[in-house]
Amino acid sequence: MPSTRNGLPATRLLIPLLLLASSAHAQTPPADIEARIARVEHGLSSRIVVKGHASQEMTLAERMAFHDVPAVSIALINNQRIEWARAYGVLEPGSTRAATPDSLFQAGSVSKTVAAVGALRLVHQGRLSLDAPANTLLQHWKIPDSTFTAQQPVTLRGLLNHSAGISVHGFLGYAQGERLPTLLQILDGVAPANSDPIRVEATPGSAWTYSGGGYTVVQQMMADAGAQPYPQLMQRLVLGPLQMRDSTYATDLPPAQRARAAHAHPSDGQPVAGGWRVYPEAAAAGLWTTASDLAKVVLEIQNSGSSAPGKVLSSAMATQMLTRVKGDYALGLYVEPIGSGTSFAHTGGTHGFRAQIYGYTHTGQGIVVLTNSDGGAALVDEILVSVAAEYGWPEFQIVEKPAMAADAALNAEVAGDYVLMDTPARVTREGDRLYFQSDLFGARPMELFRQSGREYFTTAEDMTIVFPFATAGRVAGFELKRGATTYPATRKE
Repeated sequence: MPSTRNGLPATRLLIPLLLLASSAHAQTPPADIEARIARVEHGLSSRIVVKGHASQEMTLAERMAFHDVPAVSIALINNQRIEWARAYGVLEPGSTRAATPDSLFQAGSVSKTVAAVGALRLVHQGRLSLDAPANTLLQHWKIPDSTFTAQQPVTLRGLLNHSAGISVHGFLGYAQGERLPTLLQILDGVAPANSDPIRVEATPGSAWTYSGGGYTVVQQMMADAGAQPYPQLMQRLVLGPLQMRDSTYATDLPPAQRARAAHAHPSDGQPVAGGWRVYPEAAAAGLWTTASDLAKVVLEIQNSGSSAPGKVLSSAMATQMLTRVKGDYALGLYVEPIGSGTSFAHTGGTHGFRAQIYGYTHTGQGIVVLTNSDGGAALVDEILVSVAAEYGWPEFQIVEKPAMAADAALNAEVAGDYVLMDTPARVTREGDRLYFQSDLFGARPMELFRQSGREYFTTAEDMTIVFPFATAGRVAGFELKRGATTYPATRKE
């Protein structure tokens, strides 16, 4: 593990003390709101605590340094309005360009939530159908027929829910200045596309499997239905009506927005040429936005979920968006029944960025957190713990878990390299301790604590890892469990 000093690990990231003070809009919130913000900034904690180990509240500045996050932007929703917005740190490591609430970040897969809002508006307008065969809606490209589609056609509902049996989990992005593929080239995996062809690989509706490829099919379907390129179509359908003035799906940022864009900070700490990678797979991963702009999407879902229609979503479409289809996923959102309502959420990650939105349908509360670091996911989780404590949220409470004594033989058996969601993952042992690392959760290894038998938990993230019994002395993989969803991993050969 990295060396530590005064309880904090040594880090490549040095944020000038002056810039650790938050940057805010010109209008200062009332004193009581300022006091709440200060308590949030000083109340961070991991969600899971090992029983017998004292929990400790930490500051946002400390945790940004710990997780190697140059900048974070937060928009807090309370009483069905944006109560405050703050940004912290710098737009790129080593610079003095302070992040502000007007700074732009890549939203990663949160792009899918906004895409789903646009698709459902087209459904409401009668231009698309949730349950018609997708190929009857696609004009310039068709999903190739297969034995799987002979049993059940792909539908827009299945695509938005990740249950259409579509391949390609996610996308790598492209270097700035690199020749970008067209959408049709991406769909067919033709050069210069750097991803596999998007195809049906399981019977539609048979299982939930996360698929950025499915949302790329949605992108083509929407462009066909709207007779307009996707970025301009989304401006007309969603971004414009919600007054998301600082948001765009354009692959080439205009100069004014480029000057306000955060630079990616990948796990290896190496600067990204041009500041970030480009994602022409716009519906899946291509949105640039601010925390306050994305908060308008959260508010739209909350407001449309009531009896009155919103600016973009009808109440009927909002209900569809919040209704589970497979697993704990609805249409563009993870949803969870909470008391008399529902919580809804989505995370996002591109090369050097991590993001999250969260909201409640019945309390008028929610949050958007954007970061420019692969280490941002763990920081977001700690921010949510602090916000939940301050605002009385029903989730993200600190939970104590008992840990069993380490099993040296088991640790040796499970240590090794794996592949999780098409991304390398590694389990390592140091003495009697076991650690897990995957860039899906950041560069920092997370300690695994033995919960029972062959099941381990982490404190950095609320998740468990279960290793099956070995065959011929070798563990074939593991299952990572978060919420109601299980993600299988295989050992790397």
